[in-house]
Amino acid sequence: MTLDAQREHILSGRMYNDLTDELVEARQRTVLLTDEYNDSFGRPPAEREAILRRLLGSAGRDCYFEPTFRCEFGFNISIGDAFYANFDCVMLDGGGITIGDHVLFGPRVGIYTSNHAIDAAERAAGACYAKPVTIGNNVWVGGGVTINQGVTIGDGSIIGSGSVLTRPVPAGVIAAGVPARVLREITDADRTGWRP
Repeated sequence: MTLDAQREHILSGRMYNDLTDELVEARQRTVLLTDEYNDSFGRPPAEREAILRRLLGSAGRDCYFEPTFRCEFGFNISIGDAFYANFDCVMLDGGGITIGDHVLFGPRVGIYTSNHAIDAAERAAGACYAKPVTIGNNVWVGGGVTINQGVTIGDGSIIGSGSVLTRPVPAGVIAAGVPARVLREITDADRTGWRP
């Protein structure tokens, strides 16, 4: 099966073999590209963004990762404009990751779209399944947050530091905890009046 066919199969949500030669080679290629991107720290933004465009499925304007950034394949990641990820971001993108515009990640945010089989023999043989993660516009994800497969985060929401997301988060709320739950809505009372 070709890499493109395997990618389509993975995105379908069905069990797949994570140990095929094509997937192993794709991950190796991605490690080299993320090394190249991480080593480009301090170079002009246009040069760094050109590397991201080779690595990711799509990346908008002003897309920036602090070192170190790691992803599994890269080609299943789509990021909008004005994205910023602080240090040590990890995105395992087998199931697809879609991120909107004006999204901020704190340090050590991890997104994990793939999961191993529960049965030990199947797991040892490479059985995995994946579900997509979608993050809306104007979202802020605090430091040390883990976002598990199948999670969506609605526009304008904030995820508190150290949270583990196992279910969807609606738009316009603050969610936190392990597992994360909605704490409250974001309201006009949260505005401070600050302007740059």
